Amino acid sequence: MGAGVRAAETAREARVAKRRRRLLERAEVRRFTRRARHRRAAWITAGAVVVVFGASILVAVYSPLMALRTIEVRGTERVDATALRQALSDQVGTPLARIDFGEVKRDIAGFPLIESYVTEEVPPHTLVVTVTERTPVVAVQSGDSYDLVDPAGIVVQSSPDRPEGVPVADVQRAELGSPVFRTMTEVVLSLPSTVRRQVTDVRATTADDVTLTLDDGSSVVWGSPDDSDAKASLLAALVADHASRDPGTKVEFDVSAPDNGIVRPAQ
Repeated sequence: MGAGVRAAETAREARVAKRRRRLLERAEVRRFTRRARHRRAAWITAGAVVVVFGASILVAVYSPLMALRTIEVRGTERVDATALRQALSDQVGTPLARIDFGEVKRDIAGFPLIESYVTEEVPPHTLVVTVTERTPVVAVQSGDSYDLVDPAGIVVQSSPDRPEGVPVADVQRAELGSPVFRTMTEVVLSLPSTVRRQVTDVRATTADDVTLTLDDGSSVVWGSPDDSDAKASLLAALVADHASRDPGTKVEFDVSAPDNGIVRPAQ
């Protein structure tokens, strides 16, 4: 009787162990299957991303859906914006990603009044060109008219009348764009606005003997362009001091040595 009971218990334990083993095997199968499903989902997602990314590139590069239709020009005053858009019109119809910016640069180079520019592609159809125009620094007499010229010697515009607020550069011995001319413009640019407005003429025969004439007839011995900032500060102080002491009297301001400014009677 005891042996029969033990045999029954052993059989029952065997069945329980067998069921437990089956449950563990099923759980392991489910865990493996779940990992496989996750891997498949990850691969499918990655593949979909690659397909979408590739399709986006194809659309951007080749599709007419992203083709240039509008050229917007900003920052122009003297430059003809319509003419600039016309010069760049060969790019119209080209997908934004395939615009030939080398050709754009060559087209813009045909506008000498443009000093610099930046471009911006605005999807889906627009190219924005923002230009910086050349700024005149001095005027140069040309026959009966005056040319407004930038520091590089480029004529920005012409006027039949002498321009106000822009000094006239004597270039009889200096060609536009020459080192002597650039020195004169460098000196003018270094002047504070309060003094620059009073300068009517600037001249130099070499890069070391720049002189200025003020609107009251006084003159300024500037010398070389070295230490221009210090010279400009000294000149502003001397002009203000003279205006408070003896306004209307013509003098000569010598700032060629910025550590020793001199005011002497005009010759």
